[in-house]
Amino acid sequence: MENSKTEKSCIDGGGDDNEEEERKVEEFFALIRSFREARNRRRDELREMEEMKKEKKKMKMSVEEKPSWIPAFRREDFMQEIKFPTPPMIFPGPCNGKDKKKQPEDGLDLNLSL
Repeated sequence: MENSKTEKSCIDGGGDDNEEEERKVEEFFALIRSFREARNRRRDELREMEEMKKEKKKMKMSVEEKPSWIPAFRREDFMQEIKFPTPPMIFPGPCNGKDKKKQPEDGLDLNLSL
């Protein structure tokens, strides 16, 4: 059956058309393959870049985790009695101004007002 189709195309002069169509199809699939390869390469590059960033972050974190000095407090540090050079200052209480307007206990208001 295939032989009859190819014979008819050869007799009709359609052999060139078939060859040209096959060439176009092959070129199309070659383009698709090249796009897939380019996409896969780019995807791999992005993965590698992300891995590099993660490694850099890990390295930074490992460097930052080790401080040069770690404070350590012991009970003996707080056992000594603290001696102040001068006695602490005693501050007077707050002045709210309520004392100035104090009314006498007998209830008479002696302030002059208009």
